[in-house]
Amino acid sequence: SDTIAGHLPFAVTFTLAGYPRALEKATLPVERAIAQMREIANRFGPRVLVLPGWLNSGPDHWQSRWEALYGDQRVAQHDWETPRRGDWMARLEEVLLQDERPALLVAHSLGCILTAAWAAHSLNTARVLGALLVAPGDTEDPDLGPQLPSWAPIVRQPFASILVGSHNDPYCRFDKAQALAQAWGSHFVDLGARGHINAESGLGDWPEGRVWLNTLNKG
Repeated sequence: SDTIAGHLPFAVTFTLAGYPRALEKATLPVERAIAQMREIANRFGPRVLVLPGWLNSGPDHWQSRWEALYGDQRVAQHDWETPRRGDWMARLEEVLLQDERPALLVAHSLGCILTAAWAAHSLNTARVLGALLVAPGDTEDPDLGPQLPSWAPIVRQPFASILVGSHNDPYCRFDKAQALAQAWGSHFVDLGARGHINAESGLGDWPEGRVWLNTLNKG
């Protein structure tokens, strides 16, 4: 069987059935089971490509935690400190074309603007099932824009998406986040006052965000 259940060791199935003490006696089988589930998901499911924003996402950022937990793939840019839109778009295109499987995009901050810019120019948008766009950076803002001169204007993206916004995001006003969601045809999620929805927001592994991402997987 190619199902996850068909690959679970007995100790893990036993634990999930309601016997948590099995975890204490079967640490290695549980770890192997997690590795197997990740391998199966990576083999048969869509890729999840992580698109950090300006200066990258540090080890405590939920994007980095998702990489460690789920085996997501970060699109590593050549220059995180001086981002050039064309270079970042080309890198995303390169990584996307490395694998024929469809992809889900997980973008944060400038990564959201990258998603839209890439989608406006690429001939391969059909490979993307959807995008989770979290705390977009407002590159049209008069204070932020001059620091990122090649990133305006913000353009539309064509695939299914969920945009998550925060009331007190220092890099994007809440009403601008709502306007971007409307312009992009994104389902908008109001996360309350969570700052820039990053490592300082206290989200931990952010399982709620992962649930939203999974709703975009229709492949």
